[in-house]
Amino acid sequence: MAVLSTFLGSVLLFGLGPCLAAAHSPPGVECILFNEEYMTCTWGSRETLTTNYSLYYWYEKTSPVVECKHYLQDHGTSVGCRFSQNEIIQFQPFHVLLNASLGSRTLKILSKRMELQDLVKPEAPVNLTIHNVSNNQLQLTWSSPYPKAQCLEHAVKYKSNKDTSWTEQRVNGDVFSFPSMDHEKYYTFYVRSKINSYCGSTQLWSEWSVPVVWGNNSTSKGTAEEQLHWFWIHTVLVPIASCLILLVLVILLVRMERVWVILMPRIPNPSKNFDDLFITHNGNFQEWAGVPKDVVESFKPNYSENICYVSELPPNNSYEPLWESSNHPPSAVPGAPPPPHEHNPYKNSYMGV
Repeated sequence: MAVLSTFLGSVLLFGLGPCLAAAHSPPGVECILFNEEYMTCTWGSRETLTTNYSLYYWYEKTSPVVECKHYLQDHGTSVGCRFSQNEIIQFQPFHVLLNASLGSRTLKILSKRMELQDLVKPEAPVNLTIHNVSNNQLQLTWSSPYPKAQCLEHAVKYKSNKDTSWTEQRVNGDVFSFPSMDHEKYYTFYVRSKINSYCGSTQLWSEWSVPVVWGNNSTSKGTAEEQLHWFWIHTVLVPIASCLILLVLVILLVRMERVWVILMPRIPNPSKNFDDLFITHNGNFQEWAGVPKDVVESFKPNYSENICYVSELPPNNSYEPLWESSNHPPSAVPGAPPPPHEHNPYKNSYMGV
């Protein structure tokens, strides 16, 4: 009997555990009224919810309980409800009830009482413009999409290019004066808004506006739309165009051989033109040059010449030349030296043909 009781206790504990956990840690409901145009009430995300909840709402003493008409879905799980403008009533207590079915049980979570005028989050200011009022004073103006401009207070955040931290100032109205500017610096300005204490007691600020800049290095001294235009050109279009041009150049250099030849011409090698002369024709210039054979034969000699031998006779002391009677040299005088002989290149030699 004790064993059976222990078993039933374990089954009840594990079976009702998820229900008890959901009951003790219900999701909280957070409602935000955006610019008095629509409102969203959310109670979690798909990762934190284990079941689908239904939302019921009513205004105190003025309307019956009504179920949400437009649920916000996250991959099939209801995580919030969207209210249109005609469903929103300010300055009346607002109540929300979450209802979920967990097995055979029904879980009901009642939210705390809410005042919608304290949950308004205005839209960020637009059309930021800087005016140069005097030599040392700037004036920043803007407009707000919120329909009740008299219910807003604003905060201006600014910093120069030489500052290390931002300076924030509260402003009533849509004009901010900056009296001590430095022409050697450039400044960046942001603006945001929230409902003032006369129209509600909210701490919900709008998002920061699009920045506007002014100064020596600014690209424009006009509206925020012009600054955003230059921002997209410098940070998006210029890098993309540079990458595309670089890619085209790489493709041309890799795949087009003619570009390589134009940019880096090759040095000619004339030795290849004479390979046939020395390899095929063995150095025969006439054959390599294509000179006809009859022309080559015409340059060869077609006659024969007899050989002429020339030699020098041996010396002979007894030999004396014969002189003709009219050409006899005079007889030598006794005791006188013999007369010198005239040089004759054909003396002691003969020629024969």
